[in-house]
Amino acid sequence: MKQHKHIIPAERLQQVQEYYFSRKLAEVRDLQKKGKPIINLGIGNPDLPTHPEVIAELANAVQQEGSNYYQSYRGIPELREAFAMWYQNSYGVVLNSETEILPLMGSKEGIMHITMAFANPGDRVLLPDPGYPAYTSVSELLGLDVQYYNLTEENNWLPDPDELNELVNERTKVMWLNYPHMPSGAKAGRNSFDNLEAFARSNNILLVNDNPYSLILNPEPLSLLKSDPEKSHVLELNSLSKSHNMAGWRVGMVAGSEENINHILKVKSNFDSGMFKPVQKAAAKALRLPVSWYENINTVYEKRRRMVWEILDKLQCTYDKNASGLFVWARIPENYVNGASLSDELLYEKSVFITPGMVFGSNGGHYIRVSLCANDDDLIETFNRIKATKNILV
Repeated sequence: MKQHKHIIPAERLQQVQEYYFSRKLAEVRDLQKKGKPIINLGIGNPDLPTHPEVIAELANAVQQEGSNYYQSYRGIPELREAFAMWYQNSYGVVLNSETEILPLMGSKEGIMHITMAFANPGDRVLLPDPGYPAYTSVSELLGLDVQYYNLTEENNWLPDPDELNELVNERTKVMWLNYPHMPSGAKAGRNSFDNLEAFARSNNILLVNDNPYSLILNPEPLSLLKSDPEKSHVLELNSLSKSHNMAGWRVGMVAGSEENINHILKVKSNFDSGMFKPVQKAAAKALRLPVSWYENINTVYEKRRRMVWEILDKLQCTYDKNASGLFVWARIPENYVNGASLSDELLYEKSVFITPGMVFGSNGGHYIRVSLCANDDDLIETFNRIKATKNILV
């Protein structure tokens, strides 16, 4: 009897685990199959519709001859020009659409492409704690020296310059920022961006801001790119997922100097064969929507946020009403060990899923994150379930 042997995976897989939301959402689906009426307030998956003109543009473009062809790795000129116009109108940043913009299939792939383009195995990367888990997983998959810089409520979720100076060394290549910050919703002012750009320049490292939330409940959107007119030490990622309710469309971009964009293109061009042209045409239409589009979706999110605040008040959590973005980040009451304990209690006893803050790093241990991507009925039902409970604080 021949012994069965298993294929041994690459050692790099020992450095990462399955994405938390992949595992947790599978558990949520299993509970739903068992009849549990789960309300999911855990992920930032916009439930509002894409603009009808954008959908119409997609349908029309699909019918055009050549829509099924391979496309340029740089994206069609119309999309790059739309991104440039959007950046000038939204952030006051002038970009050369020919050389300083690279469309992406969602900004998440950009995290991998940027890291591969600028860091060798063993190089140091500075990551926020708490922060988007993909920064860590990509860095560990590529064998980098991951160093976390602490973000705390006491420091308004901004980096401590003294700590950064202690962490940086001669092999530090990339520092990741994410403002408006996910998960806390904190905003970095122009002065903070300028100081961080100066730090990056003085240490000759690349500073990357991941900026998908800046148009959600944020009256003064900012871009890191304005802190470095030469764009030599900065890059910025952005996306249509949150701002245009197009998460599943997978359309994003990275902007920076021509030299740095070309470095990223060398990586990206080896991973795909261009974005589907009708999606690019529709995305260009989305980027040219009037200001009223953003005002209308923010009106909806503002109402939902007030409802989430009421839910959190019932749970005796504390939160910052000046935060922005698609989530509310809240500190849990002292009688809970951590956010995971409160999250599990809500899931198993009240059939409500809220993300525990520990998912985003050790500094998120005593927090939870609530998504605004839920309709009024679900938020009202959540409030009523919590209000009626005898086990959870009321």
